[in-house]
Amino acid sequence: MPQVDNSGVIDIKAGRHPVIEKMLGAGEFVENDTYLDKDENRLSIITGPNMAGKSTYMRQVALITLMAQVGSFVPAEEAKIGVVDKIFTRVGASDDLSMGQSTFMVEMMEVATILKEATPNSLVILDEIGRGTSTYDGLSIAWAVAEYIANKEKCGAKTLFATHYHELTELEEKIEGVKNYSIAVKEKGEDIIFLRKIVRGGTDESYGIHVARLAGVPKLVTEEANKILKSLERKNILTGKKEEKKDKKQVEGQFDMYNFKLAEIAHEIDKINLNELTPIDALNTLVRIKEKMK
Repeated sequence: MPQVDNSGVIDIKAGRHPVIEKMLGAGEFVENDTYLDKDENRLSIITGPNMAGKSTYMRQVALITLMAQVGSFVPAEEAKIGVVDKIFTRVGASDDLSMGQSTFMVEMMEVATILKEATPNSLVILDEIGRGTSTYDGLSIAWAVAEYIANKEKCGAKTLFATHYHELTELEEKIEGVKNYSIAVKEKGEDIIFLRKIVRGGTDESYGIHVARLAGVPKLVTEEANKILKSLERKNILTGKKEEKKDKKQVEGQFDMYNFKLAEIAHEIDKINLNELTPIDALNTLVRIKEKMK
C-alpha cells in the first residue's frame, strides 16, 4: 500500500512492472529502486544496451505512480509517491504518413508538447530522444532537451531520460539535479548477460552488435560490423578520443562527431556576413561564442 502525499518525492523500493511480471510469473521479474525529487534528483540519465530493460524500468515507474494516485496497491516492497499533476511519455516509434509526418516529426511534436506543458510537479519519461536524425542534430537536441527540463526556472519536472548518447552523462557534472544511472551488464567472452538491474553511474557501451547477434542477424554480417566498428574507432570517428597521430587525409576543419559545441559555433560563424558586421555586432557575437564554449 503506497504512501501518497504532496512531498514531490517518488521513492520506490524494489519496484516491478505489473504487466510484465504477470507474464513472467512470480519471482522472475528483477526488482529495481527509484528515487526522484524536486532538488538533487530531478533528472536521471539512464544509459545501457538495447534489450537490457531501460524502457521497462521507466514505464514501471510511470505505472506505479499512476496506480498509486488512483488508489491502487502497487507492485513494490515500499513506495512513497508525491502527487504528480501529469505524466508525460515520449517512447517508441510511430509516424502519420497520411498527414505527411515522419517518425522523427512525430517524436519532435511530442517533445514540444512535453516542454510546453510539463511543470515541476510532472513526471516525464523520455526514451531515446533525437535518434531519428543525424548524430550532430540528434545529440544537440537531446542535450538541449535535458538541459531545459533540468532547469528549475524553465521546467524542473521529475524525469527519467534513457539515451544511447553517452555524452549526456557529462550533464551530471554540469547541472545540479542530474544523476547518472545505467543497466548492469555482465560480459562472458563474446556474449553479454543482461542483469536488468539499475545501478548508479553512466556507461559508454551500447553492445549493439551483440544485440544484433542475439536477434539472429547472420554471423557474416555481425563479424563485418565488428570490423567496421574497429576501423571507425581507429579513425577517431566514433570515440572522439585524441590519437597521437592524426590522419593527414582528415578534412581540414572537420570536427569530431561528438564535439557538437564546436560544430554549432562553426555554423554560426559561417552565417556571418562580414561586410555588414558592425563593431558592436562583432563584440556581441564573440560574447555568444564564449558563452557556448563554457
